[in-house]
Amino acid sequence: MEQKFNKVVLAYSGGLDTSVIIPWLKEHYGCEVIAVAANVGQGMGELEGLEEKAIKTGASKCYIEDLTEEFVNDFIVPTVKAGAVYEGKYLLGTSFARPVIAKRLVEIAKKEGADAIVHGCTGKGNDQVRFELTIKAFAPNMPIIAPWRFWELNSREKEIAYAEEHNVPLKINRETNYSKDKNLWHLSHEGLDLEDPANEPDYDKILEMGVSPEKAPDKPTYVTISFEKGVPVSIDGQKMKPVDIVYKLNELGGKNGIGIIDMVENRLVGMKSRGVYETPGGTILYAAHQSLEEITLDKETQHYKMQMGIKYSELVYNGQWYTPLMEALNAFVDKTQETVTGDVKLKLYKGNIMNAGMTSPHSLYSEEIATFGEDHVYDQADSAGFINLFGLPIKVKALLDEKKIK
Repeated sequence: MEQKFNKVVLAYSGGLDTSVIIPWLKEHYGCEVIAVAANVGQGMGELEGLEEKAIKTGASKCYIEDLTEEFVNDFIVPTVKAGAVYEGKYLLGTSFARPVIAKRLVEIAKKEGADAIVHGCTGKGNDQVRFELTIKAFAPNMPIIAPWRFWELNSREKEIAYAEEHNVPLKINRETNYSKDKNLWHLSHEGLDLEDPANEPDYDKILEMGVSPEKAPDKPTYVTISFEKGVPVSIDGQKMKPVDIVYKLNELGGKNGIGIIDMVENRLVGMKSRGVYETPGGTILYAAHQSLEEITLDKETQHYKMQMGIKYSELVYNGQWYTPLMEALNAFVDKTQETVTGDVKLKLYKGNIMNAGMTSPHSLYSEEIATFGEDHVYDQADSAGFINLFGLPIKVKALLDEKKIK
């Protein structure tokens, strides 16, 4: 801590870590602290009183930036179009919220003439990488302070004690606090009893964005989502901005017990981490988009895009949003989405999403060709020659094996 800083910009949420960081920075560096809180759709309840709290805790200024539409349009929609799902389950709710926040941190740091940017991420987690890679992309020479890597408050218990000693107001207590991250796309829960994968989550205690499937209505809900070139544009025929579509689907998905994920994931730093994720609207949107691609993408493109989606999810998860590879993959995705236009009707029932019909002006599905009845466009005799050629390597290998046996 020999380096001197006069003014720093802090990624501020008002949670435990960033609440104690403000007085800690002033105590150890004697610097001016400018707090930056980002609204990425987590709800006004989490933002209410944040500016007052930051100032009272020692910040000289607090920006509260509404990044919700940018978050949806520039990060969520491209990831949905890519079909990117990390390790087959995680819809990347925390992962792609970090670059949009970090980008704004850099913009404010430059505007304010700050000497450094500060974040409250731990040295064990993924978010430190996501924040810092984005900062490097837009301000490669900007110093970054990450107190969790070296400070004396190396446990949540010590942080709470420090907060109490310095009269920092907290909304948590020692017994009941899960580590949470919320935005309009999802809500994550980690810690406490969830740290042991043997424990079944108490969903009645945990869930906030919806209900468990057991408590969902006994009557199904139908919803029709329309897309234009892979972008959601309406629900049940009503034109809406993507951000409003996510909010609406959160409501429908939440009440029907949709989008509850319990998983042990592989963090970027190598350790395994158990978490419960609520992504009601996102789960519906992914299902609808994937269904539409089934009838609008040719086989080879569809299959290759599935493989690409795995790599895309890793880039998002690992904070590599602003990289040449991501730029190239987005160009590929946009090309594949030129025909992904149409309507998908879904049936939501007690945690399940079922297709209830889909149409597209670019549909590649031909009932005339696919029919099991009589047709005049497909000569079934052609398949014999194709199989002989397609299976030739297998036949040659088998013939050679026969000779070896003899």
